[in-house]
Amino acid sequence: MGCQGARGSRWHTRSRATTARREGKRLNDPVPFDNPAGTRSALIGLGIDRVEDARLLRGEGAFVDDLRRPGMLHAVVLRSPVAHARVLRVDVTAARTMPGVHDAFAAAEVTEYCNGTMPHIPMLLDPLPEATTFLQPVIAHLKVRYVGEPLAVVVAQTQALAEDALEAIVVEIESLPAVVDGGLDAGDEVPLFEPAATNRVVRLDALRGDADAAFATAPFVRRERFEVHRHFAAPIEPRGLLAHREPDSGRLVVSGAAKMPFANRRILAGLLGLREDVIDLLEADTGGAFGQRGEFYPEDFLVPFAALRCGYPVKWIEDRRENLIAANHAREAACELEIACTLDGTVLALRGRVATDIGAYLRTTGLAQSRNIAQVSTGPYRIPSVAVSVDVRVTNKTPSGPYRGPGRFETDFFRERLFDIVAGELGIDRVAFRRRNLLCSDEMPWALPTLMPFHADTSTDSGNYGETLERCLQVFDWQGKVALDGRQVDGRWHGLGIGCYIEGGGAGPREGARLVLEADGRVSVYTGASLVGQGLETVFTQIAADALGLPISAIRGVFHGSTTGVHEGFGSYSSRSTAMGGSAIVIAARTLREMIMSAATTMLVCNRVDLALVGGDRIIARGGRSLSLADIGLQHAATGGVCAHGSFASTNRTYSYGAHAAHVAVDPRTGAIEVIDYVAVEDVGRIINPRTLEGQALGAIVQGLGGVFLERLAYDSQGQLQTGSLADYLLPTATCFPRIRIVALENYPTPHNPLGAKGAGEGGIIPVGGVIANAVSAALARLGVSVTDLPLSPSRVWTLIGRRS
Repeated sequence: MGCQGARGSRWHTRSRATTARREGKRLNDPVPFDNPAGTRSALIGLGIDRVEDARLLRGEGAFVDDLRRPGMLHAVVLRSPVAHARVLRVDVTAARTMPGVHDAFAAAEVTEYCNGTMPHIPMLLDPLPEATTFLQPVIAHLKVRYVGEPLAVVVAQTQALAEDALEAIVVEIESLPAVVDGGLDAGDEVPLFEPAATNRVVRLDALRGDADAAFATAPFVRRERFEVHRHFAAPIEPRGLLAHREPDSGRLVVSGAAKMPFANRRILAGLLGLREDVIDLLEADTGGAFGQRGEFYPEDFLVPFAALRCGYPVKWIEDRRENLIAANHAREAACELEIACTLDGTVLALRGRVATDIGAYLRTTGLAQSRNIAQVSTGPYRIPSVAVSVDVRVTNKTPSGPYRGPGRFETDFFRERLFDIVAGELGIDRVAFRRRNLLCSDEMPWALPTLMPFHADTSTDSGNYGETLERCLQVFDWQGKVALDGRQVDGRWHGLGIGCYIEGGGAGPREGARLVLEADGRVSVYTGASLVGQGLETVFTQIAADALGLPISAIRGVFHGSTTGVHEGFGSYSSRSTAMGGSAIVIAARTLREMIMSAATTMLVCNRVDLALVGGDRIIARGGRSLSLADIGLQHAATGGVCAHGSFASTNRTYSYGAHAAHVAVDPRTGAIEVIDYVAVEDVGRIINPRTLEGQALGAIVQGLGGVFLERLAYDSQGQLQTGSLADYLLPTATCFPRIRIVALENYPTPHNPLGAKGAGEGGIIPVGGVIANAVSAALARLGVSVTDLPLSPSRVWTLIGRRS
């Protein structure tokens, strides 16, 4: 979806040099590399074309379904047709005798391999001992808890033969009542996990100051209920895996890894009882991820397990129906939020309770949404006291996980919608209300609420949050359009919406990189970060060339994600690739450059101070003697080339920030809503490539608009998904939202990494729900009806407007 919404878009950037002159400040350059010739390599900030696009456009990409191995077999998964049941028997005997079938197995075969126990997929993010009851087994065991849960696997010569054999599997189940309510008032009459006797997994609390005291004395208090409906990432390429055992080395090789290959290798090794160092996870091209791809799913165990059982390569490719019922869902949350403020609109405290519906199991990073809803509830505002609790609940729905801006999209909607309501009731202009409460540069760093029970603290890093709001209002022409707000024109009612946000990125703890000077004089870049469609190859090429003082053409390629490239890697999530992976490249480049110059001093028999790099590929000594980078690379080729490792570690997060504004028109007769204009302004610390940043911002905004207007994962009372195809689950296209304008600033680099860059892959989606809800509400304010009076189903934006508790 990175290119969607690009029609009619306009792209603006502000140079850091211009900003420095305007502010009268000296511009700090966070990259401490000047090449030996004394001239700056000005590749950071250039909008070069994406280096990966040429091969993709020529059809030369290598996605997992493009991969083939001799003797390859195909796996298909038998999935539960019911949401909640006891599993009495799964008999695969007849399926094994079907034509072309090599193997079929279910829970009994897995537990036999695992010494009589059923392995469960562990948590990666914030593991809690009390949550282990709610972890997912690698295959249904004793119970099924959602439609789509794996019951058995068939491996055959072709996918069609394997699918035919599914019909021969005998399954006996005892149906149980389905639990589909995970909201604020949900009960525990039907526990999904009997040992727990409750469907609440855990409670998280975000605490700052003394909220109760602030509410007790506040001149104005307002409480409201809001909901965000269930939807998900829907990447263009569903999941897929190809697993085989190398005949010579015996290594288990799994292709199709994404997002977190090293972490997933660690999980797989533990579940299979193998050493990590005998497993390789390889990353191919990835057709989008958005948080969904690259989590550890049951299939990430089942497909390698099948390959080990069969002794042949086994491929599994998810179809779209499977993606809708088995890959991570997201977003579903309900809240009751209270605000305390003075009569002039100064916010004193925020207090509330939230329920997140995470589906049937707690998956590897299943708490990401809930922790962000709580800890980022204040957004970019100066709110001294906070008490927000989140009950994480399980239901008989597909499990949930991260989706671009997890929890931030939801909590931003809750807060920004409440701000508009409060401003209206106090008789304060909604822009003025925000201006009064936005953090400014001299308040940085600002401590966000502490997240319990983890005792997790985080603080904003740098910025002037009012600046992006003012720029947004200017570009949007808020003053010129405000006369249309709530007015009827040609039968449609017009409304404006505004909202602000922060985007946490640069998640630690570390990232690794390896740079190698090859025999041809070019440099290969290996990184632990993953390519998930975000332009990583382009950005890392620029960073490496810039840090080395070399031209773009001197970078042979960026080799990403796979566990074979670097000693240690952490992947791409939480907008961390550039901040963490790019910084590791800068560190490795510093070492490589010194190694190259050291080799040159030996080969030219001179001192280091006598050398200069000229023309990007030639080192010249005083007196005229010279050699090329290829000469050095060839000299060391027998020993693997000149190789430098780098690792960057940080526990400090980066925080991009911004403001969005929207102009909508609503037809009350049909309920049709048109987005007439949309403007986004963000400050990302330092822009590496404005074109890739533009793609990230546009794609994120359109995803957010799709989630508001089109997408909904709807369930009936029996836990059956009602939107199980793309005929029912609607997605935006490039013509849906043609006018989106973006301004990117880089006025406040982060002090937490050598690039000064902040994460920027998720910010575009975060404020969309709140901004659109505010615009639609403004359009209807003078009409005398609520959004729920429109002739529309409750799956659209009108469910997001909020209702008084």
